[in-house]
Amino acid sequence: MGALLRATLFLLPILLGANVVEPTLFGILGNPFRRPRLDDLLNPFLPPPVEDPQHGENKGPKAVKRPDFETQYAGAWKLVRENAGVSAMHLVIMKNNKAIMFDFTAFGPSSIALPQGNCRVDPHSPTKALDCWAHAVEFDIDTAEVRPLKVLTDTWCSSGGLDAEGTLVQTGGYDDGGRGVRYLEPCAGCDFKEFTYDLSAQKWYSTQQILPDGSFVVIGGRREFNYEYVPPAGQPNTIKETYYLPFLKETTDVIENNLYPFVHLNTDGNLFIFANDRAILLDHKANKVIREYPKLRGGSRNYPASGMSVLLPLDLRRPAVDPEVLICGGCPRDSFNLSAVKIFVPALRSCARLAINKPDAAWRMEKMPMPRTMGDMLLLPNAEVLIINGAAKGSAGWWQAKDPVLTPLLYRPELARANRFRALAPSTIPRMYHSTSAVLPDGDILVAGSNTNDGYKFIGEEFPTELRVEKFSPPYQDPELNIHRPSINAEVLPAEGMQYGRSFTIAFAIIMTELVERDDLMVTMYAQPLTTHGYSMNQRLLILETEEFAMINSVGSYSITVRAPPSGEYAPPGYYQVHVVHRGVPSKGIWVKLH
Repeated sequence: MGALLRATLFLLPILLGANVVEPTLFGILGNPFRRPRLDDLLNPFLPPPVEDPQHGENKGPKAVKRPDFETQYAGAWKLVRENAGVSAMHLVIMKNNKAIMFDFTAFGPSSIALPQGNCRVDPHSPTKALDCWAHAVEFDIDTAEVRPLKVLTDTWCSSGGLDAEGTLVQTGGYDDGGRGVRYLEPCAGCDFKEFTYDLSAQKWYSTQQILPDGSFVVIGGRREFNYEYVPPAGQPNTIKETYYLPFLKETTDVIENNLYPFVHLNTDGNLFIFANDRAILLDHKANKVIREYPKLRGGSRNYPASGMSVLLPLDLRRPAVDPEVLICGGCPRDSFNLSAVKIFVPALRSCARLAINKPDAAWRMEKMPMPRTMGDMLLLPNAEVLIINGAAKGSAGWWQAKDPVLTPLLYRPELARANRFRALAPSTIPRMYHSTSAVLPDGDILVAGSNTNDGYKFIGEEFPTELRVEKFSPPYQDPELNIHRPSINAEVLPAEGMQYGRSFTIAFAIIMTELVERDDLMVTMYAQPLTTHGYSMNQRLLILETEEFAMINSVGSYSITVRAPPSGEYAPPGYYQVHVVHRGVPSKGIWVKLH
């Protein structure tokens, strides 16, 4: 039936002055609180209902999912602050919409001072001099205002994650920070609380991963072939609580290309761990490797080769969730040593995907449009992947890279392989070693940091210390798509948050009074990571199963009911950014607690 006839039949009751939810139309529309579909209005012309195997209900003929809205918009960049005070080597977004940025205490004076009378004693100074400079800041993502934060021990090349209450739990670092655990609550005026000796091993260049019960494990580090769990604050681990992991020793080399291992929580509660060019599945409770995967050939992928990795979105709408890891970029194995003597070889262009639960799991190879090391890989609210920052030659390390890659890439995992990559609008600011990025609740990307130098150096360097902060708007932020963008009503969300395995209803509106079908929508939930050295720890995105979809009062106002993840193995407890996505266009995210 032609589009004109379908639209006329849909609009006819409105044109005649009828309210589509009044009782006089119940015979046609059924439940008055459910959004009327064209199938209902055209019922006499349609075949009898059929069983939908995905949802287990009589829905009539299965609709063909309409494609995402098309846009030629390649994104846009905006400078939001000229000087953040510190170079953002580490970056995390808190549930109070503050970005925490920090570098390390041995960097020397930063560009922002601590409050008067709140200096720290510098343990690296032979005279125990006072250090009155901040090495961390709280950055307001809406106003770009900064507040200095005080760290006592050295956070250089450390790790971290957000716990179930939204508190930043930050581990390890250099020298006096290697055994430290630091806590920062998301509250006005709060500062770090530190416990200097809570870890048993020196955790420098290690990875911190949240577990299904909300606890944390810290894996690897320089010459630390082990893992341990973050203890309750102030209750230090002993050597007995550190577990030897031979895989980490087996994957090291003279360059130590296995630092900051890629760690992803599998849906069975085990840990997928990738280091250098190899991967295992670890039952961390039994301290047992239960599976080894084929080697990923072509070069090294972890620091200092500094490739990128994500666990691709977990689609809970499917009968069986099939976790898949994506790894892109990195360097030839000897790049670090070569770049140390000013020989800058091209980084890797290759990407690889691995379905980690398949019995015959094998890497499937692809190629990026350009080589990249030290980039960031972020999961976007519409279930696409953004690759941003980095260099095309050399490796991680001070003064050890050339040819900044200014062009972000969009990777669309569900498309055919030839169509997955799309080049986006380039930045004008090189983001090299020690640069970071993060997905903001409104869908923009916060981009900060870059310091290829052993201190704050602005003059006479090819790539000076970078204090500017930008925002990048991906293609789904095209202003012409705003009429299709859902807007969530945060005031009517369930007060108890999202509970495992239970239904969760979201009310939202769309400006354009168009025909919106259930299959046009998906709801995603995103766990904010801590990003450092090209790896976003604890990053996770899920697509939730839709249970109900209804129109509220009038066209343009809707509710959607989804089912929360079944357990912490799928999504550990904590605060998530929840988005309603309409044919590829995401709403602003709302913070929802999963428990």
